[in-house]
Amino acid sequence: MRRKLVYTFIYIFLSISAFISIFPFYWMIVGSTNASVDIIKGKITFGTKFIENFKNLIETFGLGQVLLNSLEVSIFVVIGSLIVSSLAGYGFEIYKSKSRNRVYAVVLWTLMIPPAALMVPLFRLMNVFNLIDSLWGVILPMIPSVFLIFFFRQNFQQYPKEIIMAARVDGASELRIFFSIVMPSMKATYAAAAIYAFMTSWNAYLWPLVIIQSSEKRTMTLFISNLASGYNPDFGVVMTGVVVATLPMIIVFFALQRYFVQGVLGSVKQ
Repeated sequence: MRRKLVYTFIYIFLSISAFISIFPFYWMIVGSTNASVDIIKGKITFGTKFIENFKNLIETFGLGQVLLNSLEVSIFVVIGSLIVSSLAGYGFEIYKSKSRNRVYAVVLWTLMIPPAALMVPLFRLMNVFNLIDSLWGVILPMIPSVFLIFFFRQNFQQYPKEIIMAARVDGASELRIFFSIVMPSMKATYAAAAIYAFMTSWNAYLWPLVIIQSSEKRTMTLFISNLASGYNPDFGVVMTGVVVATLPMIIVFFALQRYFVQGVLGSVKQ
């Protein structure tokens, strides 16, 4: 009897926790189908205003250009981060030297620097290269990722070094070994890193806010922030914008989810 009570309490607690976790997502979807006045009143049932809200986003607020900007930023950040971080992690693991671990420790220590503390020097650096108010000014500083360097190095520690040595004996160059042998055999690791890089770049707010000055170069986070910051915001349009901003992350995650757990665990496809 006591065991049944314990399990009943656990199920009730988990059900309440699941409801609290899911309700904001449900509220977001429901809100995108209602008018602003209905959302203010607290309506929690589906309405018929989604198409109208979506048209307002496209025709009135220019959603299409914003989506293209965010996709361009995220795609280039993902590609750049995967190449740069994996090469760095591979180098730290494969090539041994006396100062390797010291340099790696210094790289990891940079994780303790608050991102906000880097805004001024990064802004001045982008100004030197004339990249203020440009998407490349957003992209380039986001490509280096200390976490991904750490992540790749941890995975490369499990990679069979005999394969690399055999390729060297056969006369393959180091870059060919990396791009033709190592990368294809670590799809799960790259998929997990791609999800992290995409979510980080897609959700970035502070750095685009600092570097972007014109409305034509806005990303989704700045776009939604502007929608919600007016004197009389249309909450139906805001909720629709949030739904649209959430969809790419959901699509990317589900497209790569079968590799995600394997990549986090550091598995290598033999």
